[in-house]
Amino acid sequence: MKALSGRTDHVVVVGAGLAGLSAALHLLGAGRRVTVVERDAQAGGRAGRIERAGYLMDTGPTVLTMPDLLAETFAAVGARMRDHVELVALHPAYRARFADGSHLDVHTDAEVMAAEVERFAGAREAAGYRRLRRWLTKLYDVQMGRFIDANFDSPWQLLHPDLARLALMGGFGPLDRAIGRFLGDERLRRVFSFQSLYAGVAPSRALAAYAVIAYMDTVAGVYFPRGGMHAVPAAMARVAGDAGAELRFGETVHALERRGEQVTAVVTASGRIACDAVVLTPDLPVAYQLLGHRPRRPARLRHSPSAVVLHAGTDRTWPQLGHHTISFGGAWDGTFRELTRAGRLMSDPSLLITRPTATDPSLAPPGRHLHYVLAPCPNTEVGPDAVHWGELGARYRDSLIGELERRGLHGLGDAIDEECLVTPADWAARGHAAGTPFSVAHTFAQTGPFRPRNLVRGTANAVLAGCGTTPGVGVPTVLVSGKLAALRITGAPDHRVRRARPALPVLNRQEAAR
Repeated sequence: MKALSGRTDHVVVVGAGLAGLSAALHLLGAGRRVTVVERDAQAGGRAGRIERAGYLMDTGPTVLTMPDLLAETFAAVGARMRDHVELVALHPAYRARFADGSHLDVHTDAEVMAAEVERFAGAREAAGYRRLRRWLTKLYDVQMGRFIDANFDSPWQLLHPDLARLALMGGFGPLDRAIGRFLGDERLRRVFSFQSLYAGVAPSRALAAYAVIAYMDTVAGVYFPRGGMHAVPAAMARVAGDAGAELRFGETVHALERRGEQVTAVVTASGRIACDAVVLTPDLPVAYQLLGHRPRRPARLRHSPSAVVLHAGTDRTWPQLGHHTISFGGAWDGTFRELTRAGRLMSDPSLLITRPTATDPSLAPPGRHLHYVLAPCPNTEVGPDAVHWGELGARYRDSLIGELERRGLHGLGDAIDEECLVTPADWAARGHAAGTPFSVAHTFAQTGPFRPRNLVRGTANAVLAGCGTTPGVGVPTVLVSGKLAALRITGAPDHRVRRARPALPVLNRQEAAR
């Protein structure tokens, strides 16, 4: 692994999102002095928070998996995650509802899930699920240490026996076809392949290797932090401060001072912060603008679809909703063509509905409920631009409400007493390229060593972190991204042991066993 040369005593981390805070904690644990500069008044970045009339709305991810990676981040400075974040294991992890009126609870316990699949689709599908689960676990074992939790300096690093194992497992074929080897029921295939949208690729075009995301969701487990997802970066920032980091909130980085290939200082409206190295976590266009250099690539970067998010505080809820509910539309392949090629809003949308107050009622006023509705939509490169979203947003909000009411959330429109709508125009205003919070899509040409590197040629002491660089999009991978950035600076030897499966946090073992 290539590491920075020269002094790295004082590192400035730009951005206090999950990637920046992960990098800061790993750097602190390696003995570096760290200053974190964040434009917002609070930590979180994409995992921020809106407080409105007593509702505490998480602005970013709502699904937390792989808690061992989060625990590792706290452990970098000798802290125990369970002392700072209370995680609740969700049972079921998801509730899937289909256009034909059927529903399936997605459990992470193998036998409970097999019984649910048998109830839903018969014994043959339950046997297929068991085989699928074994395949997903092997897929994770092969990929985690070699292809995800790793810094790449060259594509030649792929030439390892694990690459052959991945190929023999079918990892380079289409995801939907790979899932179809185990499951015949089309509804079940959706449950184990929709996760590719997190990576910005339709299941028919995604590599089967990305079924590792389904492993994280359906095998490793889904968790929720008490206090909401924002409780995670808030706790990380507190621990970083306790470990000696200087946290500077409400300061936007305007420029980097350079001497040749060396960044010598980070400049904000408050002045300059001298540094020996810098970690940049803003979206790639912003980071490259600060560096004054955009790496050349043979093809233009392709971005993931975006999302419209409706945060709705209501005076009631609906019993058919779980903590996480995936409401599948009748359409499937055509939906992805609308999102990624035609640039149209989904004519028959599949939606993620999260009801965080099902687990933590304190996120809403007494007697009230909070619902988060995520509707995938085209990014601004292929669909409506930010200006058009200014006019389109309100109409699409009404369309979503109407669709949800048709799917059984009767009276939703009248039940809302506080709301916040987020569209691609809002993501673009936050500096997210193509108006998407999901950054660069995980196509083959933008995966692993072909993804934008966390080192930028022409700058000797800057490292990138976040979902646009290695290893990619999602809470687990963004935490890994921060660690990989720190390793570029510290040059620490890599003694990591590949995980056969993540360990449950001690706090949740009894709860998970129930």
